[in-house]
Amino acid sequence: MKIQYLDITGMTCAACAKAVERASKKLEGVNDASVNIATEKLAVEYDENKVDLTDIIKAIEKAGYGALEKKDTKSVTIPIGGMTCAACAKAVERAAGKVEGVISASVNFATERLTVEYDPGKTRISEIKAAVKKAGYEPLEIETGQAVDQDRERKEKEIKTLLIKFIISAVFTVPLLVIAMGHMLGLHLPGILDPMESPRSFAVIQLVLTVPILAAGNRFYRVGFKSLIKRSPNMDSLIALGTSAAVIYGIYSIVQIFNGNIDYAYELYFESAGVIVTLILLGKYLESVTKGKTSEAIKKLMGLAPKTATVIQDDKEIEIPIDEVEAGDIIVVKPGEKIPVDGEVIEGLTSVDESMLTGESIPIEKKQGDKVIGASINKNGSIRFKATKVGKDTALSQIIKLVEDAQGSKAPIAKMADIISGYFVPIVMSIAIIAGLAWYISGESEVFALTIFISILVIACPCALGLATPTAIMVGTGKGAEYGVLIKGGEALETAHKIKTIVFDKTGTITEGKPKVTDIITAGGINEERLLALAASAERGSEHPLGEAIVKGAEEKGLEFLKVESFKAIPGHGIEVVIEGSTVLLGNKKLMIERNIDITEMEGTSDKLAEEGKTPMYVSRHEKLAGIVAVADVMKESSKKAIEKLHSMGIEVAMITGDNRRTAEAIAKQVGIDRVLAEVLPQDKANEVKKLQSEGKKVAMVGDGINDAPALAQADIGIAIGSGTDVAMESADIVLMRSDLMDVPTAIQLSKNTIRNIKQNLFWAFAYNSAGIPVAAGVLHLFGGPLMNPMIAAAAMSFSSVSVLLNALRLKGFKPLK
Repeated sequence: MKIQYLDITGMTCAACAKAVERASKKLEGVNDASVNIATEKLAVEYDENKVDLTDIIKAIEKAGYGALEKKDTKSVTIPIGGMTCAACAKAVERAAGKVEGVISASVNFATERLTVEYDPGKTRISEIKAAVKKAGYEPLEIETGQAVDQDRERKEKEIKTLLIKFIISAVFTVPLLVIAMGHMLGLHLPGILDPMESPRSFAVIQLVLTVPILAAGNRFYRVGFKSLIKRSPNMDSLIALGTSAAVIYGIYSIVQIFNGNIDYAYELYFESAGVIVTLILLGKYLESVTKGKTSEAIKKLMGLAPKTATVIQDDKEIEIPIDEVEAGDIIVVKPGEKIPVDGEVIEGLTSVDESMLTGESIPIEKKQGDKVIGASINKNGSIRFKATKVGKDTALSQIIKLVEDAQGSKAPIAKMADIISGYFVPIVMSIAIIAGLAWYISGESEVFALTIFISILVIACPCALGLATPTAIMVGTGKGAEYGVLIKGGEALETAHKIKTIVFDKTGTITEGKPKVTDIITAGGINEERLLALAASAERGSEHPLGEAIVKGAEEKGLEFLKVESFKAIPGHGIEVVIEGSTVLLGNKKLMIERNIDITEMEGTSDKLAEEGKTPMYVSRHEKLAGIVAVADVMKESSKKAIEKLHSMGIEVAMITGDNRRTAEAIAKQVGIDRVLAEVLPQDKANEVKKLQSEGKKVAMVGDGINDAPALAQADIGIAIGSGTDVAMESADIVLMRSDLMDVPTAIQLSKNTIRNIKQNLFWAFAYNSAGIPVAAGVLHLFGGPLMNPMIAAAAMSFSSVSVLLNALRLKGFKPLK
């Protein structure tokens, strides 16, 4: 027998899941078929000798659903060297995407990383790297701790190299410009540098000064012509073609001068080539420095982790590198030291500053049994703790990975820019050739046509387009991480600003999730202590927070627990237990009515308690009502303020809960909730979200429990509270490290600011190219205006990229909402 997993599409409810299971089981050879509606996956067990997987897929499709074989794919992020513009990024994506077995390939130009999803059964990372290398780019080491340092060193070296190259080219460009333009500006230069007196020396000295400049910018020619030969031209190709045309024409002019045609001394173009290369080197240097600033959030997070840990070995304290710490090690942390890894306190009392992860500035008290987070700061006590998560499993490592993944992801808004960038360079080259020829045919000189050709090539670099989206996403997600708001990707960041309705889970989200017993009302001759003892004994086997509150209430009063002979949980209703031979029911009104328990005498009391925001739970014994135990959950301080802030942003707020409607509405009234979804069973939360979406609204769901996971996944944006479960955080698009609901409007506001920034960047990038190309093509000259000089075009091109980066960096000034 073989077990295979299939992704099922087209299912909308539990009945669909049953239909898929039935269709699969009908086939001879299928032993078992089970559908998980939440994950939309079918696990099918079948005999390969009797039935083929394709037959099972056909049977499911015949039943009206889609079925896809679930592949065991892998994902890897490879740093790429040698990219200079968005067209390069597109070329790398194409090269990797052509490798058999590669499912998707996506390049983030701002971070210079290629993310590939591939089938390891069909290809290897080495083959993907080879394809990238063949396309003319350099795949680097996949990032481990050591590779991160190497990557940082490589980028620092690149910035330093660009600065040196710029200085070299500037040293030769300044005299070149003075010699070439001096006679026009009325400067008194020596006779050897005068085009009238010494045309030969005038021309040759310019060529000699140009050679070192071209050598400093050799990368543009090496990469540019290579890309041209491979038919995937990029920004370097535009620069290489434009400046080469200027230099070649200059050499042709020198030949003419030596042949006696001295008029060509006024048609040298060496200074244009030199200034273009120098300005672009300056632009690339500024771009590299600015790009480094966009990823500061990751660098800060990486710098938080301590390098060593003090562990107990053979009753001795030994300092070891953090990489050598194993789960289970006992670690000592003294006051003022950083906690090296995640763990659980086994000895000592202290307060810990966790602000670097949660943004919460007040230190948190830690005692035996409490959890500590790696990279947080031990303030004033010495503790010993047992390491529970080390290496990649620590909270800090997970956050770093999450932020890196988010920064490497593409928002849907970026797809338009990517498509345009892919076609942009070939179109620009065509426009440059056509415009140059058109002016030449219309009677203008070859120098005029060459000016047009070079100007168009140089001004039309698609760098600004390629940088517009990823840089803003990098800064936005990094800024969020700084304040404990972890946004998992570009898509989540883009969708968040469209949210019109936010659904809050009640328990543990709007409330503290730590309810207390507030009222005990008895009936049928039983006293309060006996009723509480019965209820607490019954709830001892339950994990429901309300049950835990009753147990805690009994413990605080020192009551003795009774022996429970059997326990049965009734989801959404309550529990049924047998104590001392009697059946005891504890739950809501539905449970009592279902079991024919008369609750008439206490319905008014129950309603009154519910109106006060308390949860009344009926208790029955011997099939008769014994009383009511009321429990109330404490409201979080930030709940009302956060909901007011969301209202001011024009967002509708709903609350979802399993509580009865009266209780739910009483709590909703306290904090200003617009819509109450009460008496909702855990499995129905996702359907309630779906109903809101059917009204045409973008819906966010905020929750913290396992039973919130399907609803978080169903919502357009799932927001998990950091104090919640791993399952909830896994299902969410945004994770709030603190349990402060004020971080919800902060996340929405951050999304709005980032998307606004991206739109500004894209507008200026498009507007710049839309206006720049016609001006460079000589449109203004047609109406008596000036002709664009290639040197001005080079300066404008460099400025466009730097301006987009500087605009993205404005997001670093974002402050959380108060």
